Amino acid sequence: MSSNGDTTTEEADLALPQRPSYVGDPAVVLNNVAMTFYVSTESQEERQKQSRLKRAFDSVVKSKPTVQVKALKPLSLVVEHGESVGIVGRNGSGKSTLSKLISGQLRPTRGTVSATSTPIMLGVSAALQPSLSGSQNIWLGCLAMGMKPGEIRERFDSIVEVADLRDEIELPMGTYSSGMASRLRFAIAAAVEPEILVIDEALNTGDAAVKDRTKARLDQLREQAGCVFLVSHSIGTIKDMCSRVLWIDKGELIMDADPEIVLPKYRTYMRLLAKSSTEHANIYRRRQEKLNQRIKIDPVRD
Repeated sequence: MSSNGDTTTEEADLALPQRPSYVGDPAVVLNNVAMTFYVSTESQEERQKQSRLKRAFDSVVKSKPTVQVKALKPLSLVVEHGESVGIVGRNGSGKSTLSKLISGQLRPTRGTVSATSTPIMLGVSAALQPSLSGSQNIWLGCLAMGMKPGEIRERFDSIVEVADLRDEIELPMGTYSSGMASRLRFAIAAAVEPEILVIDEALNTGDAAVKDRTKARLDQLREQAGCVFLVSHSIGTIKDMCSRVLWIDKGELIMDADPEIVLPKYRTYMRLLAKSSTEHANIYRRRQEKLNQRIKIDPVRD
């Protein structure tokens, strides 16, 4: 039996997480969404040993041996206008899969994803060119997102300010550090004023002034009846910039609540894993998951 001190700690862990207070109409609804990938079990070395004729024959008459990878298990949630939702979890937990489902880059193998407008993913990287200057990439990225030349001219200075690249904006993007490039991508994506913005990378680069400008821009987007999804490994970034947090682990939604509730529990879980206390970490994880299930709301019935 646990001592009084342990009992107090356990009671604190068992405190029911608070469901975020919604502030507007639904912007994104996930109804029983799941994602399964089918990965080939045949190695590249085995493929290379086969003749070209055999590979062509097998591709027509034989199915390749595959294994199911459940990247995201059935999940339902409602995100409303005005919310900034952080997504945390270990590498391979399903965070990026979830963000790609929300943004429409992936089609779920089960369930439906509904949105009031087309979500914009912080992923204009495909359009940006390392050999071009930051200034040229602002034009390229904004045009790729459908902005008109007049809109780009009007917002150009604010994009540079948010990215904090006044002295480097005419340098080739290939000379930028990863943090500088990340800030530029965010500034470009946020310039289009999307109703739904999905950011799948950390925004904890730069000094305090840069972080303040980034947070101010996210707050502005939310105030304009938009919502933001932010995937980050930085607990500090999530705490500063999000009003709600989803904790994903092994493709499952462990907890959905206010940052003040979720982040300390997620931090405790990660510390247990870091101490190689896998058994204790799994017990702790299951406990938090059960608590979240006790207050789960089926969004399609509201």
